[in-house]
Amino acid sequence: MNKIFISGSLRIKKIDNKVKQRIDNIINSGFPILLGDANGADTSVQELVDSKGYKNVIIYCSGNYARNNIGRWKVEKIRTDYKKNTRLFFTAKDIQMAKDCDYGLMVWDSKSTGTLSNVYELLSQNKKSLVFVNKLKSFIKVADIADFERLTSVMSSSAFEKADKKIQLRRKIQGLKYKQTDMFEADPILRRLQEAY
Repeated sequence: MNKIFISGSLRIKKIDNKVKQRIDNIINSGFPILLGDANGADTSVQELVDSKGYKNVIIYCSGNYARNNIGRWKVEKIRTDYKKNTRLFFTAKDIQMAKDCDYGLMVWDSKSTGTLSNVYELLSQNKKSLVFVNKLKSFIKVADIADFERLTSVMSSSAFEKADKKIQLRRKIQGLKYKQTDMFEADPILRRLQEAY
């Protein structure tokens, strides 16, 4: 069963109806959902999924306990040697979710480096994402480096520069260009994520 990693920016508290439709598709398909334990989009998606009574969910956390687990779902605790409560400490769970999932559904504010890093992590593992860009109110499918560059093009120049300083965004893009393969063809699972009832 294909596992879907759902992630989003801390600043996003309200989930758009278009994203809700995609989450309904995932639930109706019975796919396992992997979710983080942060505030913002993580918690908002947790509330939404819990309101549907959906049980096929795993919450990932860095360290020994989940900060948020609204549905009291199973918790996957990720060990990390990074200092507690730092960006690298919390990133450990995101990296593990990217490894464990098959596809990503992201909700992005066009600034957050955490969500952008998740899309990058998936792409570097030859996995696809469907990214809802909040300011555009539309989705961008990220299946190759050209899609990733199209996604980063919606950032303001100052947001791009901040991201470059924080996560070496330009270097990541160059690395993906070298790694790109031909494996991205029409995929029935991605179609399911894209279809809305």
